Amino acid sequence: MTVTTVEVDVARRRAIEALRAGVPSRDAVAALGTGQAAVEDRVSALLAGAREGRAGGVLLGGGFGAGKSHLLEHLGRLALDQGFAVSRVVISKEIPLHDPVKVFQAAAASAVKAGYGGPAIAEAAAEVDLDARGYGELRLWAASPAANLNERFPATLTLFARHRDRDGEFADAIVRFWSGDPIAAPELRRRMREIGEPRVVLPPVSTRELGGQRLRFAARLLKAAGCAGWLILVDEVELIGRYSLQQRGKSYAELARLVRGEHGAPGLPLAAVLAMTDDFEAAVIAGKGDREQVGQKLRAKQTAEAGDLASAAEQGMRIIDREMMLLAPPDAAELDQAYARLKQLHADAFGWTPPDVAGLERLGATRMRQYVRAWINEWDLVRLDSDYRPETETVDVVSDYREDTALEGPEAADDEL
Repeated sequence: MTVTTVEVDVARRRAIEALRAGVPSRDAVAALGTGQAAVEDRVSALLAGAREGRAGGVLLGGGFGAGKSHLLEHLGRLALDQGFAVSRVVISKEIPLHDPVKVFQAAAASAVKAGYGGPAIAEAAAEVDLDARGYGELRLWAASPAANLNERFPATLTLFARHRDRDGEFADAIVRFWSGDPIAAPELRRRMREIGEPRVVLPPVSTRELGGQRLRFAARLLKAAGCAGWLILVDEVELIGRYSLQQRGKSYAELARLVRGEHGAPGLPLAAVLAMTDDFEAAVIAGKGDREQVGQKLRAKQTAEAGDLASAAEQGMRIIDREMMLLAPPDAAELDQAYARLKQLHADAFGWTPPDVAGLERLGATRMRQYVRAWINEWDLVRLDSDYRPETETVDVVSDYREDTALEGPEAADDEL
């Protein structure tokens, strides 16, 4: 397909508007790049481990406007180029970190592979060779105690192999189950009887348990279909600071699970990169007394499950406190490179020769987003009035960690299936 000059100009202007707004679009990330070499090296090692079945993750930290979302988009592009499926999950009221069901559903819905547009799990199911070794190993693994999966998963794998090319509607129902939807146990039993399988026992399982099981299963399914693994990018994790104490505790536990790669089964080709503000520990863990109160609150139920949750939450807080990988502030070379790239981009997008602009004074506390917006805005103003000499002032945005339980979102129903 031939790309027209108009389409190229539109893409350039789209990149400029995304950079001005601080939105990490594909065009914006390609135009600006990133100078976080240490983070790239860390994530490359993480992906190499995931490719070999060692699940793990890393927590990134930076101030508002430091380029966290931009960096996540860049890391996602690198992973796609290496053959990984990539998901982007933004923590919000609809996707609270403490709810593994909703986090999985968001990851499944946003998962993509290089060169494809649809959800990667559905594409993997459509493309996997049902007669190849990979699918056979997936079936053996799903039925093994090591996988720690409900019997619905090996049953659906057996039925999918029989019905993908014969009964598209039922095959789609199985794929939707793998992606987060319910599937009727009586229907599975009936279908298994029809193909001559012995009576299948499908023990009840809670929706919450299925959230973790689906994550494990989907990672192995993607691998069986030819993906190197699955990278899940989780942005705006700092929103958990506005949850109630108990839900913050559950969120810390989920953060620990993703970073430690403790998903309930070994050998998962799964990696996670999470990003949050770098003042979270001081403002929330220390500022709200979470280090002392969270474990005490969770252990108050005096059950083994509550004790395990408290320990995981405390581990999550230690990760935030001691292991957060901070984004490096832009140095002079990176700023010079970014300025030159943006100046050329503005020239190409609007067909003119931008003059040099002052932008902001180069200070250690100034964020990359502030530099970028200042340069773009000043070029826009000078383009409209060549005699105008703009001066830019900045105002710091203070993180808001006031509790708002409405942001926790309703948890997914924990029904028995």
